[in-house]
Amino acid sequence: MYENKNQAELYDRLYQDRKDYDAEAAQVAGFVRARKDGASSLLDVACGTGIHLAAFAKQFNRVAGLDLSEWMAQVASERLGGVPVHRGDMRSFDLGETFDSVVCMFSSIGYLRTVEDLESAVAAMTRHLSEGGVLAIEPWYFPDTFLPQHVSVHALKDGDRAISRVSHSTLVDGNVTRMEIHYLTADPETGVQHRSEIDDLTLFSREDYANAFRKSGLSDVEYVETGGGRPGFFLGTRA
Repeated sequence: MYENKNQAELYDRLYQDRKDYDAEAAQVAGFVRARKDGASSLLDVACGTGIHLAAFAKQFNRVAGLDLSEWMAQVASERLGGVPVHRGDMRSFDLGETFDSVVCMFSSIGYLRTVEDLESAVAAMTRHLSEGGVLAIEPWYFPDTFLPQHVSVHALKDGDRAISRVSHSTLVDGNVTRMEIHYLTADPETGVQHRSEIDDLTLFSREDYANAFRKSGLSDVEYVETGGGRPGFFLGTRA
């Protein structure tokens, strides 16, 4: 969880340099419209700072976001102007409206701890789908695809500011992975600063996801691989 706006903005700047959000949004829009032709509305669950949501706004006439973090939601609201960005828990939220598509991107679903949490979240998302609406969830990795001891690094220069991120991932307890992340920033005014975080994410199985989709009443459930080192998508349609 991000504890202040500065941390949310650091995340925002760093990941803008790591992902092609417009291309990912266009790909997901293609998945959605292949199942629901003319889909025009979308809810982004765990929308973070709204970078994907801004890209989805180019693909859909009506969009909205939801995030648990106050600071993430604030940055997203500032980025998107009049687009509604709600605060809420993906396992239990109720916005009182439906959308042609609901998405959960960037493996955010992996922050849930149990299969029961996963099923509650999928059910809550499904309740926000219109008839024929499409749910698309980008999972965390699976027990057979996770790479223990994986190390990653990314750095960028943003004007007079330098930002770097390094991470180390381990398997700590059954199907729980732990990612230790360290950030270094440097700028002329504050010098070099360091912060770190530890993220625990769950390795749900393909069967866990498929069962959660079917239990929520979704049909035509499938897992689609996307390549490029990304974990793919689970898709389902509200009958």
